[in-house]
Amino acid sequence: MSVRLSSRLARLLNMVPYFIANPGISAAEAAGELGVTTKQLMDDLNQLWMCGLPGYGPGDLIDLSFSEESIEVTFSAGIDRPLRLTSTEATALLVALRSILEMPGMVDPTAAQGAMAKIESAAGAAAVRNGVKATDTATNAPRSEDPSAATVRSALARSRAVRLVYYSASRDAVSERVVDPIRIVLVDNHSYLQAWCRQAEGVRLFRFDRIDEAVELDERSNPPADALEQDSALDLFSDDPALPLARLKVEGSHGWVLDQYPMDQRAVHADGSIEVTMRFATLDWMTRLVLGFGSGITVLGPAELVAAVRDRAGAALASYGAV
Repeated sequence: MSVRLSSRLARLLNMVPYFIANPGISAAEAAGELGVTTKQLMDDLNQLWMCGLPGYGPGDLIDLSFSEESIEVTFSAGIDRPLRLTSTEATALLVALRSILEMPGMVDPTAAQGAMAKIESAAGAAAVRNGVKATDTATNAPRSEDPSAATVRSALARSRAVRLVYYSASRDAVSERVVDPIRIVLVDNHSYLQAWCRQAEGVRLFRFDRIDEAVELDERSNPPADALEQDSALDLFSDDPALPLARLKVEGSHGWVLDQYPMDQRAVHADGSIEVTMRFATLDWMTRLVLGFGSGITVLGPAELVAAVRDRAGAALASYGAV
């Protein structure tokens, strides 16, 4: 599921109890409190009309009466009732909570651990009632949150700008920059801060485990309006024509590398090898990357990268010969 779809699903699930608690609220006021545009809110309300219980007919689907002046839920399809989990569902939820707890910045650890304790307690009580010996799986020592992740979450909640000290793996460099947080997202099993970078003047993703330091500033976060709708900013790698372009031949046995690095496939040869291109920021970083794959990757160009790889490999071999 894409980040955009998963965030919309969470919003849709919250909207029904929200409108039940705030009957007759205007679209503009609700959009402001929910953090979306009025157009997005109206699109969500139209989507809710197609959600509900199996059967998917009258009396099954969520029903609403809404306009830009007033919104009211006329049938909740049971979404306002307390959820009862089966043991399988409870176990799956616990696994999911433990997994998300490992992702810095995604959730308040105290809140997640509190939810886990309640689920575990309820699951244990149900097991006793069913004659099954309960297993004590309660969380032990409270998990402390990384200070940088906590600062970023706080700044996002308070709509404050943040000064980051950030390590960029693609450039192999640490930089300091001021950003306007937009949201926290999960991409390829890593948590990121999506933010407007004032230095780059564009939307960027900052991986939480590469944020060395974060300081919340006493100024409001103010990303450009169009930055909030940039789905392309969720791409981890973007082609920067200002960076040099490496031409590489990847052996067939190393085809998996294309899934791990921002490479563009150009040709597939008869022997199964793949010709690709890849942008890089520094010659030293790219040289070390290529050498790490041994004979699995051969550099075709540019000439300075070919020379750098040849010289570094020669020096390494010479060191072995001197032993």
